[in-house]
Amino acid sequence: MNSNVENLPPHIIRLVYKEVTTLTTDPPDGIKVFPNEEDLTDLQVTIEGPEGTPYAGGLFRMKLLLGKDFPASPPKGYFLTKIFHPNVGANGEICVNVLKRDWTAELGIRHVLLTIKCLLIHPNPESALNEEAGRLLLENYEEYAARARLLTEIHGGAGGPSSGRAEASRALASGTAASSTDPVVPGGADGPMAKKHAGERDKKLAAKKKTDKKRALRRL
Repeated sequence: MNSNVENLPPHIIRLVYKEVTTLTTDPPDGIKVFPNEEDLTDLQVTIEGPEGTPYAGGLFRMKLLLGKDFPASPPKGYFLTKIFHPNVGANGEICVNVLKRDWTAELGIRHVLLTIKCLLIHPNPESALNEEAGRLLLENYEEYAARARLLTEIHGGAGGPSSGRAEASRALASGTAASSTDPVVPGGADGPMAKKHAGERDKKLAAKKKTDKKRALRRL
């Protein structure tokens, strides 16, 4: 993607640089901004899932792209972390009024980030990009919350199933995981299945020894 920095007037670049520097040193609660040193118009951001929501415990990566007409035109926001939310599309696009008709040049980047975080607390099913999430939010909140929590656990690093996968990945990377040719025994090395396999192995070894002994006697 081409940088838009060269398309922005110098005074706008200075304003963006000043706000991004302030956001980096004094970020809003639960939000961190990581400037792209090569492209000031491509802001990488992380947002902590707010407590009391299905996104609690998750850490969501997103980006803000400032177009060549910024701040006359709003930035574009995208979630990079997969999330089940009415106002986030399949490609991560964020639908919120402040990024559309409610935008004014005076609002600034901080206001946008705070609004997106608030969207995790108060989704708006009336302008849903994810229609299924919007429908569940209105008709069956428990199912909506369960789906949102599941994706938060899998993709947002909120413990749960993802922790086991992460540990397995680390084990594979370090070479400590079992070889793919080794059988996986339910119940672990001391479980009933393991004892059953051990017993069968002992029987086969005893039978082999008996056969070898008969062959040896025949040769005598």
